[in-house]
Amino acid sequence: MDEGKLMRVANLAGRAVLLADGGAIDIEKAGGGRFPADPQALFERWDELRAWSPDAAEPVPIAEAELGAPAPAPRQVFAIGVNYRDHAEESRIEPGARPPVFTKFVSCLTGQDAVVVLPEGGLTDWEVELVVVIGRPAHRVAAGDAWSYVAGLTVGQDLSERITQLSPPQPQQFSLGKSFPGFGPMGPWLVTPDEFADPDDLEIACYLDGERMQHARTSQMIFSVPELVERLSSVTPLLPGDVIFTGTPGGIGGTRTPARFLTPGEHLHSTIEGIGTLRTTFTGA
Repeated sequence: MDEGKLMRVANLAGRAVLLADGGAIDIEKAGGGRFPADPQALFERWDELRAWSPDAAEPVPIAEAELGAPAPAPRQVFAIGVNYRDHAEESRIEPGARPPVFTKFVSCLTGQDAVVVLPEGGLTDWEVELVVVIGRPAHRVAAGDAWSYVAGLTVGQDLSERITQLSPPQPQQFSLGKSFPGFGPMGPWLVTPDEFADPDDLEIACYLDGERMQHARTSQMIFSVPELVERLSSVTPLLPGDVIFTGTPGGIGGTRTPARFLTPGEHLHSTIEGIGTLRTTFTGA
């Protein structure tokens, strides 16, 4: 496998797999123990993985419901606010010269076909996002070099409970309101940047029970993926397997008239061109 070979990597029931025609190849088994089975540990060997080919391995069929978050236990999770102009306009926020950065706590991460319990008495909103996973240590990386530090892209939802998120006193509790169990679904798999004709321009959308709620292109980001990598890495080193939620386009529930929030029994489908569809179901407490 040369540097330009296309790859899709997934977390299948807690084991790292390479997706191929007809199913999945267990990376640890196909590599004779050369690579870890743990999907998160695999990012420490990402460059080596990119140079490897599972020559004689036969894919086995998979059930998407068994797919966990492609990066299930990152050391750092970054999230970007107000990164699409239409979302800034609907939120009545003037974008600044720097992207707003917060975190989602690791315990909120989950994968495909997750059933998320809505907090009792809360107002939970959807936010479809392109999610970036880092593939090698990145510190003070220039935007022009940033894509070479990205392991891959996946679909994410920055689910947000607005009462907790926006409750006073200052500072507002952004990270807590976005980190209830299951509030960081990602998946269904990780796609390497070279699979895309232009990884900076992908169609992104989400649907609630079949109704389209959000629709945009990632080229409409105020701060692109390379710019985010440059800005974040200028402050703190990015580590292999770190995750960046890159912001959501307009169409969230809280700015609608009347406002609309998630309710038990609803199904959210989040999709990004060239990656796939992340399915999430909601239930009551």
